[in-house]
Amino acid sequence: MTQASPDHLDITGCDREPIRTPGSIQPHGFMLTLSPALDVLQASANLAGWTGVEAGAAIGRPLAAAIGEAAVAHLALELGSGTLGQRPAYLGTVTTGNGQHFDVLAHAWDGLVIAEFESVMRAQPADFRHLYPLITDFLARVGDHASIPALTDLAARHVRSVTGYGRVMVYQFDPTGHGRVVAESKADDYDSYFDQSFPASDIPVQARALYTLSPIRVIQDANYEAAPLVPDVNPATGARNDLSFAALRSVSPVHLQYMRNMGTLASMSVSLIVKGQLWGLISCHNATPCQVSVEKRTACEQLGQILALCVESREDARELQFRLDVRRIMVEMLGRLTNGSDFIDNLSGVFPELLRFARAGGVAIVVDDRILTYGDTPNDASIRSLATWLAVHGHEVFHTNHLADAYPPAQELTRNASGLLALPISRIHQHYLLWFRPELVQTVEWAGNPYEKQAAANAPTSLSPRQSFAAWRETIHGHSLPWHAAEIELTTEFRSALLGIALERAEQMAELAEELGRANKELEAFSYSVSHDLRAPLRHIAGFSDLLIESAGSEDVAMRQRFLKNIKESARLAGKLVDDLLSFSQMGRAALRPTNIDMTDLVSGCIDKLALDIGQRKVDWHIEGMPVVCADPAFLHLAMYNLLSNAVKFTREREQAVIRITCDETADDFVFHVADNGAGFNPNYVHKLFGVFQRLHRMEDFQGTGIGLANVRRIIERHNGRVWADSILGEGATFSFSLPKQPINP
Repeated sequence: MTQASPDHLDITGCDREPIRTPGSIQPHGFMLTLSPALDVLQASANLAGWTGVEAGAAIGRPLAAAIGEAAVAHLALELGSGTLGQRPAYLGTVTTGNGQHFDVLAHAWDGLVIAEFESVMRAQPADFRHLYPLITDFLARVGDHASIPALTDLAARHVRSVTGYGRVMVYQFDPTGHGRVVAESKADDYDSYFDQSFPASDIPVQARALYTLSPIRVIQDANYEAAPLVPDVNPATGARNDLSFAALRSVSPVHLQYMRNMGTLASMSVSLIVKGQLWGLISCHNATPCQVSVEKRTACEQLGQILALCVESREDARELQFRLDVRRIMVEMLGRLTNGSDFIDNLSGVFPELLRFARAGGVAIVVDDRILTYGDTPNDASIRSLATWLAVHGHEVFHTNHLADAYPPAQELTRNASGLLALPISRIHQHYLLWFRPELVQTVEWAGNPYEKQAAANAPTSLSPRQSFAAWRETIHGHSLPWHAAEIELTTEFRSALLGIALERAEQMAELAEELGRANKELEAFSYSVSHDLRAPLRHIAGFSDLLIESAGSEDVAMRQRFLKNIKESARLAGKLVDDLLSFSQMGRAALRPTNIDMTDLVSGCIDKLALDIGQRKVDWHIEGMPVVCADPAFLHLAMYNLLSNAVKFTREREQAVIRITCDETADDFVFHVADNGAGFNPNYVHKLFGVFQRLHRMEDFQGTGIGLANVRRIIERHNGRVWADSILGEGATFSFSLPKQPINP
């Protein structure tokens, strides 16, 4: 029979029951709530049936009025010590005034001491000695290599041998809350539920939360009549008592009916907590009422804790090995992706490894108009439509084992694409790496039809426990093998590595190609200018060296000193030219390291650095409206220094140099201006100003290599800004550049 996915079961009804505050207890014992002075504040209504003292008569009186002086003398030290915790502690076995024997459990909660008295036949304390052989035998059989199925089977058999229940199951929850019986030990006349599943509605969310909090729960007789607390509210809080940790806590009437429908009159559940989460339960059933003493419950609880630790260690080891295997494949792929320059060719070259990495049936790469596939995948048109849908929804890493649920057109792709893991491999373009998993048709055997929850005519509440637990099979279509959490995490890591190794390198190559195109346009002027500018100082060096050789026998020391001075000056100029060339080259290679920069501080630093060049000259500096920008501090300092140095150089003929540094702000940019009252330049040649070795003045008038402004342009453009200049010849010049407000991407 085929039904809808079990993910859509309605489990909300039971979630509204007050299971932590039932207001009553199971009647195989009685409960008293006590003040720190051991006065009775509340008593269960069945107190008289066990001790002969009416509940109303005991309330407000010392504990001895309810259980007798001898019993109090046995318990007073521990009850009044203030050391009780929230988990019930066994305080011993007492005999009340009417000769009845009780095991006593007590814990502190909600401002009270909650004391529980469970009826027993013996007068002696509980004997915990058989706990040690049970645990020792279990540990001896566990071994380092025992699998989880073997461990759970061993635990089920041990718990049944201790408790005498007719059927003991180990029940494991899946991520959706449904459970499956993974181990079972039973008597021959009990139905088997091994490998059958129970819907999440059988143990709703709040019940699972309570199992996580309180590790054991016992029901001795599903036909019991609950004994209410008198009064029904906690005197310390004014609300009903929270009995989450009470061993005698009454349970939901719906659950009791559920047990009876199942043919079970007694049950015990031991929680299996793995890493703070409810992994499963040891669930015990008996067809007739069954009492389990405190020492046997303690033994089972200890065994459950050991089983949970063993499960955790096995799952950790399995998880670690899985992650290591996946990471090993990823590292192997990444090593091969760095060999060539074409990213897509490299990626398609590791298609087999990509399949193994994600345990997929097919893989596809979508890059612009290209679709490359390997293995069993949908057709290109379906892949293109899927990529468009992913782009619209903007998923970082998308994964599902039921694609048709999120993307309805995938109903036609269930054969080879029931599951999808989609990885964007570009920050800008709709480029994807897609893994497909085929349909994994599952047949789930439920312990009864989970969709039929009709209430019986005499149902005790409006909630409706299931009536039948006969095996019921469901076939689930359209699902693939679920994606493992490690696969998702490592896929995200793989994406980062891909972007780092391949895509960012491709983007850098695109930037370099653009820069190369611009550099080619400058190549002719650059080649001519560098040969011309280097030839002049080298000719001076050669010429004055010849003159120096010819004057070797001369007595004119002053002449020789002049020759040497000219040689030195020409060598200095050539050296500066080479240094500026290297600086210009580095502008395009060095990585930007943007940070926040106070431009007032940066400009002041440049002015301080120019002090030696200025000397005794009078320079009137005006600095106005400097903001904080995000840029590379070293590069921006060099650009501003070059502009200010030019302003100083070209105002040297002025008696009073005036240099203004100002900033205008637009919606997207900061625009800086460096204005001077110097020589200016002919605006008809402004297009040459920022080229390499371009000068609009004779070197004899204003010395320089002609590279400074080219450096400024390259620096500003690398910051996604622009640079320009205005001038009136003889009246000064203004050099301007813009910087975007948004941080640059280095």
